[in-house]
Formats: sequence, structure tokens, C-alpha cells
Amino acid sequence: MNGGWLRPAVFGAMDGLVSNFALIAGMDGGTSSGSKFIVLAGLAGLASGAFSMAAGEYTSVASQRELARAEIEVERREIKKHPIDEEIELAETYRAKGLDPDLASKVAKQFHADPEQALEEHVREELGIDPTDLPNPVTAAASSFICFAIGAFVPLAPYLVGAGSVVPSLIFALTALFVCGAVVSRVTSRSWWYSGLRQLLLGAAAAALTYFVGTLVGPGIG
Repeated sequence: MNGGWLRPAVFGAMDGLVSNFALIAGMDGGTSSGSKFIVLAGLAGLASGAFSMAAGEYTSVASQRELARAEIEVERREIKKHPIDEEIELAETYRAKGLDPDLASKVAKQFHADPEQALEEHVREELGIDPTDLPNPVTAAASSFICFAIGAFVPLAPYLVGAGSVVPSLIFALTALFVCGAVVSRVTSRSWWYSGLRQLLLGAAAAALTYFVGTLVGPGIG
């Protein structure tokens, strides 16, 4: 397992790229190209998004961890109150997986010789939880914060060094989206080019729509 950092890191980077790229595109569509307001909006989007993602990820993972612990405690009480019934239940689980009935009973009995080992095995088999590798909310929040900030910085970077149009930001963001999508394909069944192209198109669509909204709303506000 990865300690709960991989998923928030991947989604944090993707969210940072798409949301800040779309925000910058919308500002570019509604204000003068290269305006200082675009930089301000990009920095605000980076900061607010990173803190929001971290807070949301912490709450989500902490709740998931608390639920898992509560389920583990229920299983612990059941093993303590009804050890024989739980041993039979574990043996039945093994038999359902194809083990010989006698072997399944022996394995279950061996696990139940140690209550803690029995608990871990029941939790893994019945709940699909590894009690020794529960996700860490702090790790998840930190991963989400850092990766969102990195992703959000990519489309903003050209403006910070004096870009006068949205084109450099567009190139940076779409390239990064394709690369991120391609990297994600390493843990999925999709090909790298399909995953990369899909992420690129989704990010481009979000930015295009936001740019269009900016062109409609911006002149009226100005």
C-alpha cells in the first residue's frame, strides 16, 4: 500500500492544473491579456484550492479511518464474545475460496490461537481492510496540498515571468495534463496515450468553457 498519499496526490495535481488553468483562461477572456488581475486570480486560486483540497482530503480520510476502526472494534468484540462461531465463520470463508474443509478448519483454528491474529484475518477477509495499513489523514492532506499547488502553479508560471497572452499558459497546462494522464495510465488498464489525451481534452474543454464565460461576463463588469 502507499499510506494513503497516492490518490490525493494524483487528484490534487489534476485538480490544480484544471481548476487554475480554467480560472486563468476565464480571467484572460474577461480582462486585458497579461493583466495583473490574472496573476492575482491565479495566486488566489492556487492558495484557496490547495487549502480547500487539503481540508477536504483530511476530513474524508479521517472519517474513513474512524469508520474502519469502528468496524474493527465491532469484529474484536464478536471474536471475544463468540470465539467458536467466529472460528467456524472464518473456516467457511476459506472453504468458499476452495480450500479443503479439513485444511480450512485447521487454518482457522491456527489463527484463532492468537486473538490479534484472528482479528486481523477476520477484518481482511470480511471487511476488506488491512488494519496495519489504514490511510493517514495528515499524509493525505499534505499530499493533496502540495500536488494541487504544483499543478495550479503550472498554468500560472508564464504570467509570473511576463507572458503577455494566454498562449504560453495554454501550452504549459495542456502539456502537463497530457503527462499527468499518461502517468496515471501506469496504474490503470488504459494505454498512456489514451489516458493522456483524455485528460488533455477534459482540461481543454473546462478552460474553453470558462474562457467563453469570461468573454461574456468580463466586458459588462469592466
